[in-house]
Amino acid sequence: MRRERTAGRPRSPDAGGPGPSIGTGPDGAARSSALFGRRVMLRPLTLADFPAWREVRRRCHDWLTVWEPSRQPGAPDPTTDRDAFGVRCAARQRERALGTGHGFGVFHEGHLRGEINLNTVQRGPFQNAYVGYWIDESVAGQGLMPEAVVVLCRFAFEELALHRLQVSVIPRNSASRRIPEKLGLRDEGTAARYLEINGVWEDHVRYAVTAEEWIDRRNDLEATWLAPPA
Repeated sequence: MRRERTAGRPRSPDAGGPGPSIGTGPDGAARSSALFGRRVMLRPLTLADFPAWREVRRRCHDWLTVWEPSRQPGAPDPTTDRDAFGVRCAARQRERALGTGHGFGVFHEGHLRGEINLNTVQRGPFQNAYVGYWIDESVAGQGLMPEAVVVLCRFAFEELALHRLQVSVIPRNSASRRIPEKLGLRDEGTAARYLEINGVWEDHVRYAVTAEEWIDRRNDLEATWLAPPA
């Protein structure tokens, strides 16, 4: 299994800078290599992905939006407005260039099946990022998102030299909680009224993994989720 590396080199964990810089091609798409697992490919979304993104987000609207922040009043809807989706892609591209975030579409068998993001990358003494994800309802429970999380962990710890990743989930969102629990991420407890979701300040269970834990568990996680079946 071969994974191409992103442009640039990861900084030392105690470096204050933003990490690797990723340029853009002539069409404005991010010039970063895709990340590969056993079944999934992760790559930044571009404007060309709008039809596929719109289809899955519309089809799974009721299943997804109950767990997501409400759109600001008057803000354009990227599921119906191509320009709004383009602005969303451009914002993710700027985050990559600054090293403050890395967003990826999750592809399986050539189809967009969800997204996974490293959000709010913080350097200095923290070296932390927050992981967010969603998956197409039609393929939920098939292990695609746990696999994507392992691919993202490898990228975050081995390419970006981060020290810690955090996943926060509403306690009653059992489908989303199964992902960090399947991976054995550490439960750090529940943060009361942690994020405003769908108009309500919701508690969140916080799961985390550090670089030391990744080193200890990397072989087992990769063998379980990334290695070709025997």
